[in-house]
Amino acid sequence: MSNQKINQNFAAINTVCLMILAASAATAVLVYTKTVLMPFVIALFFSMVVSTVAEWLKLKLKTPYWLGLVFSFLVFMSIVTTAVSFITGSIESFVSGADIYTDRLSDSVDWILLKAQHYHININAQLVTETVAKLPVFNVVKSVGSMVMSFLTNLLLITLFVIFILMGNASAERPAFVGTVQKQISFYLIVKIFVSLLAAVCTWLVLLTVKSELASMLAVLTFILNFIPNIGPTISTVSPMPVLFLQYGFDWQMIFVLIALVFVHFIIGNILETKWLGKGMDLDPVVVVACLIFWALVWGIMGALLAVPLTAIIKMLLERNAATKPLANILGGRYSFK
Repeated sequence: MSNQKINQNFAAINTVCLMILAASAATAVLVYTKTVLMPFVIALFFSMVVSTVAEWLKLKLKTPYWLGLVFSFLVFMSIVTTAVSFITGSIESFVSGADIYTDRLSDSVDWILLKAQHYHININAQLVTETVAKLPVFNVVKSVGSMVMSFLTNLLLITLFVIFILMGNASAERPAFVGTVQKQISFYLIVKIFVSLLAAVCTWLVLLTVKSELASMLAVLTFILNFIPNIGPTISTVSPMPVLFLQYGFDWQMIFVLIALVFVHFIIGNILETKWLGKGMDLDPVVVVACLIFWALVWGIMGALLAVPLTAIIKMLLERNAATKPLANILGGRYSFK
């Protein structure tokens, strides 16, 4: 009897070790195949949304399924192309006005130093000036621009993947599990696209009321960052502050925009999105943050954007096997330590 218990313990240890080795190998594959695998995953999610829209058109408007696929594909491709060109134009306008923003930044630093002297606060002016001069603001903008250009380069590859996936999905019939995955993931993506677009439009309108520069670029940034759970809306809320500070200084415009954007993201994120998504992907909030960090380390910014749907698919796959179902329960927050 004791030997049987020992064998069971060793079997459990072997299973855990094999899972760790498999997870390590899978992570290595994800890292080294990022160049091809990431465009394929984006295309897969893209095709899920297109297929869901095509099914809706077939159900509501009685259009042929293949025609709905073509129509949805063309609409989404036009939206993506317009958004990318919009971001590129905004970055070019920012870089073209780099000298103006550098002068404004110097003036803002001088204003802060004068205020500090007025209140008898000792600040090393030379150190502050040198530190501000070394700020990698324009390097960040260039990195964003390079990311956009990289996406443009991969856009052709993504388009080819989407076409082949949709050609293999020309019929609406598919296995039950595949249909379940597509339904949940596409519903999440469609709702997320809508609420992100709503947040971007609201941000654009708020910035226009104070005649903020780079309002369009900040609105597009809000749309992108809203796909990153928890962290993204926070970054998009504070991102207009440096621009407003350079444009107006510390004035009422900054306070107004900050309050308005906090209100916008609270309504959209905590009320509308929660109401439409319900329990969402059935992922524990702590797990979402952990997976966000993991996918960001593996695939960078794009990994952070796709963290939730990727983790949700992994959870659904783990639920199908009795041996891995406890891991799926952990991802869903249903765990206990006895």
